[in-house]
Amino acid sequence: MAPEKQRYVPVPPIPSYDEAVAGGSSTDWQRHELSPSPSPLDDDARPGETEGQSLLNPQTPSEYTTSNRNARGLRRPRGGYRPPTVETDNESGLDSDSDSDSEADHVRREMQELEIEDPNDRSRNLSWGKRIGFSLPQWRWNGWRWKLPRLRIRLGEQQSQDATASAGTNNTNDGDEVTPGQRFAFPTFGSAALILLIGRVLAVTLVLGFLYLLFMSDLFTNMARRMGSQMFDPESVRVYVQGNMDPRRIRDNLQHFTGYAHIAGTEGDFALAEDTQMLFKKYGLEDVTMDVYHVYLNYPKEGGRAVEIMGKDDKPIWSAKLEEDEVGGETAGRQTYAFHGHSKSGDVKGPLIFANYGSREDFKKLQDSGIDTKGAIALVKYYGSQGDRALKVKAAELAGFAGCLIYSDPGDDGFVKGEVAPKGRYMPADGVQRGAVSLMSWVVGDVLTPGWGSKENMPREKVSQTPGLVKIPSLPLAWRDAQVLLQHLKGFGQPVPDGWQGGVPDVGEWWTGNHTSPIVRLKNEQDENEKQPIWNVYGKIIGVEQQEKKIIIGNHRDSWAFGAADPGSGTAVMLEVIRVLGLLVARGWRPLRTIEFMSWDAEEYNLIGSTEYVEQNDDLLRRNALAYINLDTAVTGDAFHAAGSPVFRKVLLQVLNRVSDPNFNTTLRDLWDRRKAELEGLGAGSDYVAFQDIVGTSSLDLHFDGGSYPYHSNYENFEWMDQIGDPGFVYHTLLAQIVGLLILELADRPVMPFDMPAYADSLSRWVDEVTAWGKNNGAPFSFDSLKQASDEVAMSMRRFIQWEMRWENSVVAASGWEPAGLGKTRCEYNSRMGMFETDLLDLETGGGVPNRTQFKHVIFGPQLWSGYDEAFFPAIRDTVLTGDWALANRTVEKVASIIKRAATNLVEYGR
Repeated sequence: MAPEKQRYVPVPPIPSYDEAVAGGSSTDWQRHELSPSPSPLDDDARPGETEGQSLLNPQTPSEYTTSNRNARGLRRPRGGYRPPTVETDNESGLDSDSDSDSEADHVRREMQELEIEDPNDRSRNLSWGKRIGFSLPQWRWNGWRWKLPRLRIRLGEQQSQDATASAGTNNTNDGDEVTPGQRFAFPTFGSAALILLIGRVLAVTLVLGFLYLLFMSDLFTNMARRMGSQMFDPESVRVYVQGNMDPRRIRDNLQHFTGYAHIAGTEGDFALAEDTQMLFKKYGLEDVTMDVYHVYLNYPKEGGRAVEIMGKDDKPIWSAKLEEDEVGGETAGRQTYAFHGHSKSGDVKGPLIFANYGSREDFKKLQDSGIDTKGAIALVKYYGSQGDRALKVKAAELAGFAGCLIYSDPGDDGFVKGEVAPKGRYMPADGVQRGAVSLMSWVVGDVLTPGWGSKENMPREKVSQTPGLVKIPSLPLAWRDAQVLLQHLKGFGQPVPDGWQGGVPDVGEWWTGNHTSPIVRLKNEQDENEKQPIWNVYGKIIGVEQQEKKIIIGNHRDSWAFGAADPGSGTAVMLEVIRVLGLLVARGWRPLRTIEFMSWDAEEYNLIGSTEYVEQNDDLLRRNALAYINLDTAVTGDAFHAAGSPVFRKVLLQVLNRVSDPNFNTTLRDLWDRRKAELEGLGAGSDYVAFQDIVGTSSLDLHFDGGSYPYHSNYENFEWMDQIGDPGFVYHTLLAQIVGLLILELADRPVMPFDMPAYADSLSRWVDEVTAWGKNNGAPFSFDSLKQASDEVAMSMRRFIQWEMRWENSVVAASGWEPAGLGKTRCEYNSRMGMFETDLLDLETGGGVPNRTQFKHVIFGPQLWSGYDEAFFPAIRDTVLTGDWALANRTVEKVASIIKRAATNLVEYGR
């Protein structure tokens, strides 16, 4: 029976040639092609918008979204032109009586709708940039792309006719019933149906094979991990980070964080902790937390401090002013009192004796000259041969003094050197340098919990038992007050030795004083809290490849006064780096390794916040912390300095090559070379100590130095920084660029850019230095084992870095892809680099520097009496100075064996 005729539907007018080849209406084409895509780095771009092409490789999946296919001719729009079908021999046959719903018509339409592509049309080739090229020379990767396979089925004219004929035959059965066997008969040889069937089977096979390749190898894993960040061109990311550091925002940050005093544990400190937490979240950091520790802190009492010269009737004839003149103004809040953190409470009297810089050698010279120092009050200068104020007080204690006064002499830090604050860099007559006198090189962190985190319910030592606190009271003085004391010493004791005279004016003759000197009272009554809460704030950017591995950036928040330089400059820089990286994260970028930012509390009190965090998480950090970058007194001038592990040397110089100083019109690398600067060693002066010396995390401390500044005084305020320290915040901005670029290199290169050979070279030099030092101090034994260990490290380093060259060659040979399993080995290689310094820790029971077992690193760490100064092989130096040659010899052998072990652990990657 003939099929029912279909209702005639008028056809649209036949388009022109130009309309036909366009594949869609000209209006649609223009609308798609001319609509710009927002850049992912445009501050006004909304989340979810298409990534900007400035950060993507030339061709990305975003170019091939469904919304763009019509514009590129990849799909025929519904309302556009359709080519004539093969149902008739002419285009006018659209109104024929043929059965359009027959199976033959259905097959013909299905065949016609198969995409027939021009082999010269490359617009459909999906291509994404490969991120592995980030770690290789740029010339090797330009223009390289990888492509997903596409299945293409092409039907020739004869095949289309065969398909039509076959379809027509199968649908013409003269009304006979079609049996199941006839309906599902296998296609005949050479028919279009057979070709179509074979093509489909091959297509399914290829797709299944490709899926197997993706899921059963690391290809899919690598792709999935990197899609969030590897689509971004690395060089464009660097340019963006470097170019978006904003000096105005940095200035605003500093102005806010210096708006009021914020000594650790106070109300002002807690307010800034909350502000920091809010800014971390606002700028896009993840897992932002506030971490509370309970630690021993002291605070001055109003009326609890006094320095007085006593008369014969035991009544004061003169009292020191102690406090600075008001410089902050009403908007700055109350200025902080002048005192020493962790000082001993007490009210003592004794004859005044001047002892130069307060070093052990200075006190010994007094005793050798017959001056009795027992029960006296010491008056000493800041700086000089003993830079650590705590060790000045400890030396006075050991020399028998009852108390110690430390003043800022203008010969070291005052008008003798240049213009004073607020118009200059040096300390004015009333300027007072506050600071802690806890023994940082003896016990670091909370002095009542050495070796473990100071959580509320943890055990604690007694204040009277800890070796980290001095046992005599002390106070800081301005030279304005010290001048009167020095004037009253005239005629007592002896004229001071050569080199002891300072720059205080109107003193006349400088005398040492003795037991007959005027009696001075030193009163220091204070509030003490053994469980004072402090607040660290943390936030992170989670990595996409090695989430557990961390690049940590830290800066402390607390200060003795307003803290524009120490630590405010570092805080302002770190917040700006976080803001810029947060913009990248908001637009889809992710690093390979996790980046963590830390705002430490109570650094000024013996590095407490960072040390307690490290001790609370020591095992985790030894496994996963790859690098620590420290920002403290970040900007006081225009000379760039860096101190740290030698592994950072190469990457640091590469970054300095990118950053230019506008005031000198050249790169920072050029200025570095002109000064013949070197990467300095780490001492014991800031929050890197716990990371480098307790858990073996390779650490780096960065700052722009300008010499003197009104250190730890109320003159170190925002106005000083804005007008004197860094007008225009030029060097704050340059440091933000340096830190941002270093973070990208350390967190986002497939192979971390650690300079392992530089470590071997430095180690060899340090071994030579300590060997010569030991011989000069009378050591009767050989240091040959130490030299052998150094040689083994050098050999292991050479073999170790060969793996990276083999990895590079393998990736190049694979057209930019890591072969199966190689990505995992690369991650292990990165981890091994990070573990090298951890292997240099003495982790045996009771291990570490003798009598200072918190310090575990056998190469880095402070000497017992070196304080802030850099030193190498602290355990060896300490034992040599004791004169116990057997102990010193055993220490040398132990250190050598630990270094050899670290070298051995590298060898497997050099094979």
